[in-house]
Amino acid sequence: MFTDKCSGKDTERPALTDLREWIRKGDTLHVHSIDRLARNLADLQGLVESITSKGVSLIFHKENLTFTGDDSPLQKLMLQMMGAFAEFERSLIKERQREGIRAAKIAGKQIGAKPKLSKSEVRQIKGRIKNGEGKTALAREYGISRQTLYNHMS
Repeated sequence: MFTDKCSGKDTERPALTDLREWIRKGDTLHVHSIDRLARNLADLQGLVESITSKGVSLIFHKENLTFTGDDSPLQKLMLQMMGAFAEFERSLIKERQREGIRAAKIAGKQIGAKPKLSKSEVRQIKGRIKNGEGKTALAREYGISRQTLYNHMS
């Protein structure tokens, strides 16, 4: 069993890479749904061709589709339609996300993680560094990592 913890938005996923290296002729690959394999029609078609060209059968359970490399025009059409829907859904999600972020910014809401340090704390730390205090000790005192401290110094 190969399970990715990241989105199917691209084919650069660790478990997918491992799977592609592991499968052999005669294997059957079971995938819950087309959109779990790829969210982009071109990637989906490429993956299906790559997998079936190795002599591997590919079954999408949710859509009840099986691909063996000897696929009918109807199967190819179904794959393209379902792949196009997955790509469309991904585009809608991204659009809604952008709209939500835009609305939150307009409303003055915090976007992303809250800053670890206030502006006055950054000024204090910069002054203390100029006076020769160690950055590691200051980071520890303020409860931040040294990298966070360095990010605020630039």
